[in-house]
Amino acid sequence: MSEDRAAQLEAIAERIRACKECRLHENTTNAVPGYGDVNAEILFIGEAPGFHEDQQGLPFVGRSGRYLDYLLDLIGMKREQVFIANMVKHRPPDNRDPLADELAACKHFLDEQFAVIDPLVVATLGRFSMEYFLSNRYKISKAHGQPVYREGRAIYPMFHPAAALRNPGLRWDMEADIKKLPEVVAEVKRRRAQDDNFAPSADGDAPTDDPPEQLTLF
Repeated sequence: MSEDRAAQLEAIAERIRACKECRLHENTTNAVPGYGDVNAEILFIGEAPGFHEDQQGLPFVGRSGRYLDYLLDLIGMKREQVFIANMVKHRPPDNRDPLADELAACKHFLDEQFAVIDPLVVATLGRFSMEYFLSNRYKISKAHGQPVYREGRAIYPMFHPAAALRNPGLRWDMEADIKKLPEVVAEVKRRRAQDDNFAPSADGDAPTDDPPEQLTLF
């Protein structure tokens, strides 16, 4: 099974490296498909690669990556035990926000990676990935740290590590939220074992657009 998943993810990565479906591939050094355990229980999804990620072809290897490593260490984990990806797979110019058509162009790659990994928890890092899995009606300042359980897994909004580096006042929230992740994983396993109605989507697509549990609008 692991070999099959690894082969499938590498095939997706090869297509990402060759992708020219949007302008983002222009003037970049490397695509950044993703990295981690093909059997990961936790899938972290950020926004887009930055300078260091573009240089190395790996996600979260700059300052944000070092902070993410620190956060994982708080719960006794290493990045090799999770899977880390981004909404878009090439670096936007000057680290600007990805545009709607760029997000749309990368959507099928993210959906395919999601289906192969089949995580118990999707930890969204920042606004863009949170809105993809939940809704743009929600503000991350209120939604962070509140798991949404549905379709056999949890969506777990978190701030982006870069936001905590820019605003040290967010670090307490980031560290409190990461410390809850093992409990969220355990709760997903409990629900899968005890609730026949709590099951992964049959088509394997990333869960979107359902009314979320536990989140407040404001």
